[in-house]
Amino acid sequence: MSGTIEARLAELGLALPPSAPSRALFLPGKITGNLLFLSGQICEWEGVPQFFGPVGDDFDMETGREAARMCALNLLFSARAVAGSLDRVAQVVRLGGFVAAPPTFGNGPAVVDGASQLFIDLWGEAGRHARTAVNVASLPAHALVEVEAVLELRG
Repeated sequence: MSGTIEARLAELGLALPPSAPSRALFLPGKITGNLLFLSGQICEWEGVPQFFGPVGDDFDMETGREAARMCALNLLFSARAVAGSLDRVAQVVRLGGFVAAPPTFGNGPAVVDGASQLFIDLWGEAGRHARTAVNVASLPAHALVEVEAVLELRG
């Protein structure tokens, strides 16, 4: 069932993926109290990785942000699957972002901004969140980016 958040997503010219399969033995998300903890999602579409790391000399920041936004779309798919509707989200509490990059790459947070911006675009001030963004040596499937989230749910 689509609601106001999914309508806003469509206004932005975006859509949720048809699926967001897991690569290992973990849940896509788990609710405890009024918090939904979402497992990390990489930049893949229907289980097929789309952006690969690590960051190289010819890295394009906009491509990195697009990869992080794809992670966020996968997180939204999982949130809807676990919570029943994206309209149950009261606010985005926290994001954790991981960028496959060498130690000399200092712009990991700017890459993860691609995910952060999507949540702000969808929820406005309620989409602003605490965040960690770090560089790592590698990610599953040689992905460029992985993002996890904690969301607060209504009722």
